[in-house]
Amino acid sequence: MHGPQTPSEAFRVAARAFREAGIETPELDARLLLCHAAGLSHEAYVAGPNDTLTPDAAARLGAYVARRLAGEPVSRIIGFREFYGRPFRIDASTLDPRPDTETLIEAALGLVDREAPLDILDLGTGSGCILITLLAELPQATGVGLDLSLPALALAWANARALGVGTRACFIASDWLEAVEGAFDLVVANPPYLTSADMAGLAPEVRDHDPRSALDGGPDGLSAYRRILPGLHKALRPGGFALFEIGPDQADAVLPLLGGAGLVVEEGQHLWHDLAGRPRVAGARRRG
Repeated sequence: MHGPQTPSEAFRVAARAFREAGIETPELDARLLLCHAAGLSHEAYVAGPNDTLTPDAAARLGAYVARRLAGEPVSRIIGFREFYGRPFRIDASTLDPRPDTETLIEAALGLVDREAPLDILDLGTGSGCILITLLAELPQATGVGLDLSLPALALAWANARALGVGTRACFIASDWLEAVEGAFDLVVANPPYLTSADMAGLAPEVRDHDPRSALDGGPDGLSAYRRILPGLHKALRPGGFALFEIGPDQADAVLPLLGGAGLVVEEGQHLWHDLAGRPRVAGARRRG
């Protein structure tokens, strides 16, 4: 990037480049990348838009802008994504958390006593955003996050410590439920649920940067659910709940699978919708 000497000038140049490239949120992306490149909080940027931008910061911003124009998401460039009001580190080993997944958090919080002791199991934890958010919202809860990826587990552990729940969380390498011992009050998961055919049609920001293993759910999008469900009854305590993120057209397929696994699919506590009104979370309970 050539020329801009102040944050406000650099912002205008970056936002214009993003707008001309058809990026949906040019001003937001420009501000986030500028603040990250210059080490500024949003408040500091607002307070000093005409300060001098250092050559190093300008060079970093130029590199960030080039990466964004090449289709890399802002969250991947800065290495963080906000989820349920908290910043989570992400990297190439983890899914980039989406706002839709906050529906799972809301569903879980609506089912449990927030002040009661609770054991939580998070399958395919990735960055740890689901488990860590629940632990932060439920002060008496403890939890275990499982993932096959060792780099993801290390990142989840770092996020748990950074967000103040490290003493109540542990992270274990496991292929879904294979390494699980004991039973839990709440099991949560955002498994891969896209069909293999869907993968080719994804936006490059998703297809080229999220781990394929976190997206591709096999020919019908249900492969991960079928791997998980045979052991789910044993992993739940009597009366415990399991909650799964699903694709918006998968409720009619996933709910019968939950019932077939020996769980109770209860009216009013079996399906939750995202902010767009689409089915997003399916749940069931172990009898007892």
